[in-house]
Amino acid sequence: MERALYIFDLDGVIYRGNTPQPFAAETIERIRREGSRVFFLTNNASLSRKDVSNKLTRLGVPASPDEVMTSSFATGLWFREHGAIGKRVMIIGEKGCFDELSAAGMQVFSPDDTTDVDFVVVGIDRSFNYHKLNCAQQAILKGATFIATNRDPTYPREDGVSPGGGSIVAAVATASGQEPITIGKPETYTIRKILDLTGVDRSDAVMVGDRLDTDILVGNRAGVHTLLVLGGVCTREEAEEAQGDLRPGGIIENLGQLR
Repeated sequence: MERALYIFDLDGVIYRGNTPQPFAAETIERIRREGSRVFFLTNNASLSRKDVSNKLTRLGVPASPDEVMTSSFATGLWFREHGAIGKRVMIIGEKGCFDELSAAGMQVFSPDDTTDVDFVVVGIDRSFNYHKLNCAQQAILKGATFIATNRDPTYPREDGVSPGGGSIVAAVATASGQEPITIGKPETYTIRKILDLTGVDRSDAVMVGDRLDTDILVGNRAGVHTLLVLGGVCTREEAEEAQGDLRPGGIIENLGQLR
C-alpha cells in the first residue's frame, strides 16, 4: 500500500501514553526513506503541535511541528476560515489548547475570567469541575457558539483508558441543551486541511489508525484510503464485521506489517 502521504493517528498507533508502539520508529523512517510524506493527526487538544513534535522526537520518531495536526490547531484554522480571528473565546481545556488558539490570534479566556465571550471551546481538561461546567453553560446560554475540539469518549493509556474530551463535551452539551460544532475526527475538517497543506490528492493518501469510530470513519468520509492497526481498541472480528464508512480498507496487527 505505497502512497504519497501517510496520515497517522498518535494515541494507540505511534505511542500509548509515553511508551512507543512496536515498530513505530522503524516504519516511519522507512516510509520517509522511500519518498512518501508523513503527517501526524491527533484529536488530543491538550498538546500544542510543538509539544507533540517534541514528544515524538523523544520517543524516537523525529517530527517537526509542520507535520502535526492537532484538534486545537485545527480549531484555530477553523476560526481563521470563518473570519473570527480576534474574537473572545472561553476555553475549557489545557495549556496546549490555550497556546494554539492564542497563536491563531484569538482572545483567550479561562472560565474564571469571564462568561462574556463569542465562543466556548471545549476539549480535554483534567481539572474539569462543576464551576467550569456552569461557566460554559452560562456563556452558551448567553449566545456564545459552542465548539468541540473532539468528541472522543476515552483515550488510551499504558494501563487502560481514561475519560476523553468527548466526555467533557457531553457534559457541556447536556447542561446547555446545545450540540457543538465539532472540529476533530470523525469530522473531515482535519484531513481536508492536511490534504490542502501537503497538496496531495486524497486518492494518494492513507489514514492509519486504531479506532473504527474516529480514524477509519474520518478516512472513509474524507475519501482517503484507510488502514486499521489492531492494538486493543477494537478486535479483528469487530473490524471485519464493520459496515459502511466504519469498515477499514485493510487491517494489520502492528506497524511492522505496513507495506
